[in-house]
Amino acid sequence: MTSVAQKILIVEDEAKLAKAVSDGLSAEGYKTFSTASGEEALFMLSREKFDLLILDVMLPGRSGLEIAKLLRSSQDQVPILMLTARDSIEDRVAGFESGTDDYLIKPFAFAELIARVRALLKRTQPENTIKLLCGDLEMNLITREVLRARQKIELTGKEFEVLEYLLRHRNEVVTREMLARDVWQETSRAVPLDNVIDVHMTRLRKKVDQDFSVVLIHTIRGVGFTLRQEVT
Repeated sequence: MTSVAQKILIVEDEAKLAKAVSDGLSAEGYKTFSTASGEEALFMLSREKFDLLILDVMLPGRSGLEIAKLLRSSQDQVPILMLTARDSIEDRVAGFESGTDDYLIKPFAFAELIARVRALLKRTQPENTIKLLCGDLEMNLITREVLRARQKIELTGKEFEVLEYLLRHRNEVVTREMLARDVWQETSRAVPLDNVIDVHMTRLRKKVDQDFSVVLIHTIRGVGFTLRQEVT
């Protein structure tokens, strides 16, 4: 769904769980790689850059805690989400002391896993990603100020989130399904959000484009929307 899919390495020796996690993350637009071996994981991490490591504690050979410690001692700062069946305070402390960024107890719901994954990936984005731009449209992610040709645009909270999503996917087609899933956090789609999304898009287009000769938000009929610079 994004221009460059974020890569996630899953290190889990329980084959069914590894496949379920991999399939679920792939369906969310991530590029997944899997291994049941800590040694193989270290080799893969030495050869390729990953955006996130999902690491089981109990592995054959080296444990997940050992893998995490080795990575941190080698200055590898890949975000680590540790999976474990152990829920004691001592286990959690050991996990965080090894360099783990977050901890998820088995069994877990996939919705919780994806929430942790998104939070970790967002947290570890470069700090210099302060402004998003498209033409003369500028969004400051720190102050939450939006400018068009240096004129301030007042947006509601949800309008800001939608515009941020469009800016992050500029020049790409953004479907209503993507907005429902990633902005409204609706994964079941039991109740269609198309009308709600269209209302927000109409208001957003009016605020962003109405007073300017260059249209930025375009409707792709039957598909969704795209943000790109185009002279009318």
